Amino acid sequence: MKLNLGFFASHEGTNMQAIIDACKDGRLDAKPCVIISNNSKSGAIQRAKKEGIPYYHLSGKTYPEFEELDKAILDALKTNNVNLVILAGYMKKIGSKTLAEYKGKILNIHPALLPKYGGKGMYGTYVHEAVLASGDKITGVSVHIVDAEYDHGAIIAQCEIPILEGDTVESLSKRVLEREHEFFVETLQKIAQGEIVLR
Repeated sequence: MKLNLGFFASHEGTNMQAIIDACKDGRLDAKPCVIISNNSKSGAIQRAKKEGIPYYHLSGKTYPEFEELDKAILDALKTNNVNLVILAGYMKKIGSKTLAEYKGKILNIHPALLPKYGGKGMYGTYVHEAVLASGDKITGVSVHIVDAEYDHGAIIAQCEIPILEGDTVESLSKRVLEREHEFFVETLQKIAQGEIVLR
């Protein structure tokens, strides 16, 4: 199945860029169709301009009513023929219309092993701080389906990353992010080839 990707990003969009690069060099059988950001000054929008990918700034500033924002996001996805939505560091809740229309077709990547290190507030450095404080010897990356609750949807792929002696939040987050960039692409290619079937 040819994946037509829509990206939601709030900040730099480095995972998004890794996926776009994989599409360009033939490692991923997918097409980046649109980028939606809630932040008009995000690095993701700059990347969209550079790559020539259609983009939208859609947020509470452009649509103060949440239901109107949800509708605008859904319209942007459908206009650009998106069949799979990728969250690439998107820090906002997704509305019920978009969740219903793309049920089972919205993916997020989480910088730890779910369900242990998930939920509200578990993002960015907070995740790595919790992992290091736990004394665990293994962390990892999880790709999961997005539903109405944070980090709650079905996990479709995971990989493990060893925690090294002397690891800090900075060193661990750098290593996990590098693996995220590869692992998201690998997982999407398995979806494209039918090895992972999204229900």
